[in-house]
Amino acid sequence: MSRKSSRQLIKIIVSLLLVAISFVLKFDIEIFHNILYVIAYMVVGYDIVFKAVRNIFRGKVFDENFLMTVATIGAFCIGELQEAVAVMLFYQVGELFQSYAVEKSRKSVSSLMDIRPDYANVYREEGTCRVDPDEVRIGEIIFVKPGEKVPLDGIIVKGDSMLNTVALTGEAVLRKVMVGDEVLSGCINCEGILKIKVSKAFEESTVSKILDLVENAGSRKSKSENFIGKFARVYTPIVVIVAILLAIIPPLVVKDALFRDWFYRALSFLVVSCPCALVISIPLSFFGGIGTASKMGVLIKGSNYLEALASTEVVVCDKTGTLTEGVFKVQEINPIGCSQGDLLRYASMAESFSTHPIALSLRQAYDKEIDEKTVTETQEISGKGIRSVVDGKIVLVGNEKLMEEYNITFEKSEQVGTLLYVVIDESFSGTILIADRIKEDSYKAIQLFKGNNVEKVVMLTGDHENISASIANALQIDEYHAELLPQDKVFYLEKLMTEKSSTGKLVFIGDGINDAPVLALSDIGVAMGGLGSDAAIEAADVVIMTDEPSKVADSIQLSKKTMRIVRQNIVFAIAVKIGVLILSAFGFASMWTAVFADVGVSVLAIMNALRILRMKVMK
Repeated sequence: MSRKSSRQLIKIIVSLLLVAISFVLKFDIEIFHNILYVIAYMVVGYDIVFKAVRNIFRGKVFDENFLMTVATIGAFCIGELQEAVAVMLFYQVGELFQSYAVEKSRKSVSSLMDIRPDYANVYREEGTCRVDPDEVRIGEIIFVKPGEKVPLDGIIVKGDSMLNTVALTGEAVLRKVMVGDEVLSGCINCEGILKIKVSKAFEESTVSKILDLVENAGSRKSKSENFIGKFARVYTPIVVIVAILLAIIPPLVVKDALFRDWFYRALSFLVVSCPCALVISIPLSFFGGIGTASKMGVLIKGSNYLEALASTEVVVCDKTGTLTEGVFKVQEINPIGCSQGDLLRYASMAESFSTHPIALSLRQAYDKEIDEKTVTETQEISGKGIRSVVDGKIVLVGNEKLMEEYNITFEKSEQVGTLLYVVIDESFSGTILIADRIKEDSYKAIQLFKGNNVEKVVMLTGDHENISASIANALQIDEYHAELLPQDKVFYLEKLMTEKSSTGKLVFIGDGINDAPVLALSDIGVAMGGLGSDAAIEAADVVIMTDEPSKVADSIQLSKKTMRIVRQNIVFAIAVKIGVLILSAFGFASMWTAVFADVGVSVLAIMNALRILRMKVMK
């Protein structure tokens, strides 16, 4: 329990003890009872009265502090001291529940806040020293011991280890890192000592950007929160005016009506009119939703985006790196007249001087040191492939056009992916299939989208038609468009935006770098694999800290549950308020009933809002 909550609890207990003493001790002189009630009131309610007076001078007259102060002082004026103390006691109990709820909600993001590094161990001329991460410059070498947080982004120059990335990604799986790998601030080193060359200043590091994003998420309010704010600003003055009229008019126009009775009714009316349940529980629901999302490895930049996700009607996905792994790998080696090893060796050596992703995937599959002296000649044939001389043999590696240019008789293949035809000394020697594999999580994501009542899932990609068609069919995607340039993606996205309903939202999922125009154009832009990508964190409304598209579906489910809770609280609070307001106006509800209604509704609404912290996502 926080210091603030502890103080609140102590005030409530002391005030209750004073009231109990007044009941137990039988004073003959009533003034002693009254003194105890006044002291009890001051103990439990002085801060409310102080806030009310302060806010009046600041121009914020009609708030809950004002309503509580007027109602309780009015009760004192008509001799209802017990009820005045009771109103303030119950109100403070409600405030205590609110404080507890906010603390519990904040704990949902506390693990994320814990990623902020306290220090960095850096090598300098005077030796090793421990400094604030802000003081480390780009290019300096830092070292991270087992159990320490990585304080800054950088490249490993010495050592290997396992990193715990759970605070960034929400995933408990350890990640193996070694020399040459990029490491991100906020991870925890689990094994050996790592020496890291810093690549970004602390204010530009991953951990700094994430912390800034989460801390400022509350600044973007949802429509529901804006509605409650506007509602309270209009509603509160109206109920104050109605309460004044209720106290003055009936005694003047109704025969035998007593001012004291109607004044009491007006005070009860004021107590129950306080919109605490709405003002507290609605922002709490959204804050809890954003906190729960952060624990899942999803950063939502504001409650407006969390609210919008609930209305998702169309999901548009990029292909490479979103639905597929985004890494070209050798999938099949089909030799003709030679061994698989020889076919891969000649193809890898022929491509050894190329920096193309296909050449890199060949060398990765070969996984042996290439003696560049054996490659005596290399010629790249644009759009077709490569001609090299390896061990004195002419080697051709490329597509069908290369085969046709050199009049090579070959067996055409219909396999889906990038197919390399290999020729050794004018003899067709086989094919190597290189493809980008579909993520296992993508199958789950598409099913979850449909389970969340998303009407259409669309894939937009610049890849070839046959590859795109194969992936779309495998994932059961509703619609796809292939071989697109960036401007083509914008065209199709604009078309999809006009086809959805006026209340529906379009979510685009991309990498946040190549897809910046469509990320900006969509209702909600989601950056996949945004970990460490500056452009992704800047451009997107939602950042998925892992490369799992199913997290987007989880976010939609979270948003829908949050909005259900928000609507439940709004309907419940307003319905109860109206009912008790009417009862108070006609004298059927005492101030005790009014305060129970006010505090009770607030507590129930807060407890309902806290359910979002226990949400379990669809499997």
